[in-house]
Amino acid sequence: MNRVSMLELMQNHSGKPWDVIVIGGGATGLGCAVDALSRGYDTLLLEASDFAKSTSSKSTKLLHGGVRYMAKGEMKLVREALHERGILFQSARHLARNTEFIIPVYSTFEKYLYTSGLKIYDWLSGTFSLGPSHILSSEEVLTKLPGIQTEGLKGGVLYHDGQFDDARLAINLLQTIGDNQGIAINYMKVEQLMKSDADMVQGVIVRDMFSDRTYSLRAKVVVNATGVFSEAIQKMDTPEIRHNIQASKGVHIVLDASFLPSKCALMIPKTKDGRVLFAIPWYDRIVIGTTDTPTTDITDEPKADAEDIQFILEHITPYLKHTPIASDIKSVFAGLRPLAVSKDYQATKDMSRQHHIQYSANGLVTVLGGKWTTYRKMAEDAINLAREIGNLPDNPSLTGRMSIHGNCMHFNDNDPLHIYGSDADEIRDLSVTYPEWKAPLHPAFSYILAELVWCIRNEMPQTLEDLLSRRTRCVLLDAVAAMDAAPIAAKIMADELGKDDAWVQTEIKNFIAIAKNYKASEILA
Repeated sequence: MNRVSMLELMQNHSGKPWDVIVIGGGATGLGCAVDALSRGYDTLLLEASDFAKSTSSKSTKLLHGGVRYMAKGEMKLVREALHERGILFQSARHLARNTEFIIPVYSTFEKYLYTSGLKIYDWLSGTFSLGPSHILSSEEVLTKLPGIQTEGLKGGVLYHDGQFDDARLAINLLQTIGDNQGIAINYMKVEQLMKSDADMVQGVIVRDMFSDRTYSLRAKVVVNATGVFSEAIQKMDTPEIRHNIQASKGVHIVLDASFLPSKCALMIPKTKDGRVLFAIPWYDRIVIGTTDTPTTDITDEPKADAEDIQFILEHITPYLKHTPIASDIKSVFAGLRPLAVSKDYQATKDMSRQHHIQYSANGLVTVLGGKWTTYRKMAEDAINLAREIGNLPDNPSLTGRMSIHGNCMHFNDNDPLHIYGSDADEIRDLSVTYPEWKAPLHPAFSYILAELVWCIRNEMPQTLEDLLSRRTRCVLLDAVAAMDAAPIAAKIMADELGKDDAWVQTEIKNFIAIAKNYKASEILA
């Protein structure tokens, strides 16, 4: 896939309206486009920046039901998410990983309290269970989590849940759109909704962020799947729309794996603000998060605050044998949760992750709330409604049994290229044909140069930040190393895209400005 060919396909469209235009290239929008295509609908997806630029690349990397939602009585949400987790383990085997999560306990009461709750979690998983939960002795906890604090440890409770690479799944969904004759284009900003004489939504006016050219594109139905930005699109349709999204900032820090040298994840069931905190192994690092802070600063590059970092360090320190300090942090990243406003809750930590599908009197379909694990169900519900609004053929969704691009049965989980699934052999072939591309991008990462070349040719990155943040995960894994690697990556990108030295220097400058927001030292300065 490449952007030039996608633009040509869009421009050469026969002139008839698309069945579905999806606004938004995050998890929900990509899912909506895949769902619409599975029903045979002519589908176009438009993204104002890069695919998964915002929330969808900055999650906690979990495929889960949400243990904490059981305490709030949201059993339907948990059961639905566990079902969707199971589907993802079948449709994207190369990315979904079954991980043992351990809750260390420091009292006998906690041990049996958490065990009983997790048995319900197991039961809700049904046939999609990843394995039974059970009690661990202190010795078993220390064997599985050798970096854990031993003082006062009474044992632990083990349960199974899923984890994944969020941005890579997003890119695989993008490729699935292409595999099914859909069109998806990044850096295409919707600036206005087209209306009929009866004020019904019948398309979009969109601007190419690179050429500055505008296009008027008609559709039988438009789906607004822009997450925390959804109100901006709704106001194009109904300026007086009520406030229906509350953004919550979630911050994560990344440490060296030596602080928790294990393939198991640590789960801390309750912080002082009532949240769950996770420490999860990810690409030979440990991701620790997340915070929950209401915010009105809606941006695709939210910044962590010093308070966020201190909060996480404060709550993880009692559980680790070796105390991490700010200088140990490899990267800090923040994302915004698009929580659907409910009159029943005030604090964002208490707001449900249940999704809601709305439609306006003018026919705009909007998806609110939700989370990565349930992206497929959100998309199915949205396109069910879009089908009615657009008077489209009554075709069922096929995504419940549809493979996502890259899905394969057999791969080596220890091979860094396994995340590309069925595409991995093409990258290996590149490195054989061009042995110089077997070289690592940087000693801090497992990425080789052939991966960058393949991603540029097949996954539509347009900026250096696209390449080092979402096609690879360099800036999330080690911000300083990513900045060091920027000149090499920019040169490769320029060679592949036919850009000049001025472009290279501009991209490096822009990337470093963004990457500084991932450095703890910059945030704490």
